[in-house]
Amino acid sequence: MFREKIKVFDCTIRDGGLINNHDFDERFVREVYKALSAAGVDYMEIGYKNAKRLFSPKEYGLWKFCDDDLIRKTLDGITSKTKISVMVDVDRVDIEDIKPKKESPVDMIRVASYVQDIDKAIFLVNHFAEKGYETTVNIMAISKALDNELTEALHQLEVESRANVVYIVDSFGALYQETVELLVKKFKGILKTKEVGMHAHNNQQLAFGNTIEAIIHDANYLDATVYGLGRAAGNCPLELLIGFLKNPKFDIRPILDLISNEFIPLRNKIEWGYIIPYAIAGMLNEHPKAAMALRNSDKKENYRDFYESLTTGLD
Repeated sequence: MFREKIKVFDCTIRDGGLINNHDFDERFVREVYKALSAAGVDYMEIGYKNAKRLFSPKEYGLWKFCDDDLIRKTLDGITSKTKISVMVDVDRVDIEDIKPKKESPVDMIRVASYVQDIDKAIFLVNHFAEKGYETTVNIMAISKALDNELTEALHQLEVESRANVVYIVDSFGALYQETVELLVKKFKGILKTKEVGMHAHNNQQLAFGNTIEAIIHDANYLDATVYGLGRAAGNCPLELLIGFLKNPKFDIRPILDLISNEFIPLRNKIEWGYIIPYAIAGMLNEHPKAAMALRNSDKKENYRDFYESLTTGLD
């Protein structure tokens, strides 16, 4: 699938950091950036810009906060066209901490928001756009959003926001291709001046397939992570996406080297990917936090009990 407007957006460090409190060392992040740059990936989301008054640096790694000086130091000397992005959550960022774009190594700021907080997201995204950044609004847990609320939010984003892109975020890995088609068409129908993005989770082994479905219906911003690294079941694997796109600007070989050298050893230290409790959470359209808790318990393989714990009392 070759379409010049498509942008590939790697969020390995940001989404993958949800597994280990963003405690990646600088060498690892540098190796990821070098590989993404050599592979021709358009954007790298290097972490969050969370408020230190809410998240203690003693409990979280450097990439929970993404200080500008840290980013400069980590990426220094690497020749690259890959742009740098950070994410902020509604109610979890101090906007005074965000310098104007001309003083920062960051190119894009993505605002993550639930549909009911879209007013707050619009305020943030407009503030960051005023400071010179490219911006997106990422609508989280979209599988839980009520249709009328989503419709209203999209109209607000079109009329009131300066976001360049609005993302469909399948936080729970609950969507199927038919729903992805409907959502992309809905977004495209309302957001006449914005691009549409897709961020998929792999609870039901559908992240790659759902991303392809979004591409078919003209979503042009595509999230992925190296080797699918991400919270719980992980995300659309970057290497699969690059292979599918058939764009000559991408080179999969640096990503394959990165997986061999860095991600296979990492897999022996932290767990992610398709596992039955995450699949159950996706089937039931539930947040994976209960499944993640199960995986950290001495009952981690009690799949039937876990399923029944989530379905008991449901009509």
